[in-house]
Amino acid sequence: MQYMFLIYAEETDRQVGADDDLNKAYMTFTEEVVNKGLMRGGAPLASSATATSVRVKDGKTLTTDGPFAETKEQLGGYYILECGDLDEALGWAAKIPTAALGVGTVEVRPVIEM
Repeated sequence: MQYMFLIYAEETDRQVGADDDLNKAYMTFTEEVVNKGLMRGGAPLASSATATSVRVKDGKTLTTDGPFAETKEQLGGYYILECGDLDEALGWAAKIPTAALGVGTVEVRPVIEM
């Protein structure tokens, strides 16, 4: 079954691919799940400042600059991994650097096959 790992952390000026410990940890984690054949997708996201939220009310489309919720932690990226069960998925979530290094939260959700 596929699981989506939604990665939440406080936004910083950190550049994706920068030569720092967190980015190195992400490269190592990504290499591991790719080498094990679990990776089905994933990507970092641009800053929440680039987000646009869309709602439709009374037939009118309303757009708002920024993310849906204003919180300290923002969605910063995601992985989609093939896991045998939720326990395996939770084990991988604990290895994602944002969670492993204690700098944010990883939300795990099963992907519904259509």
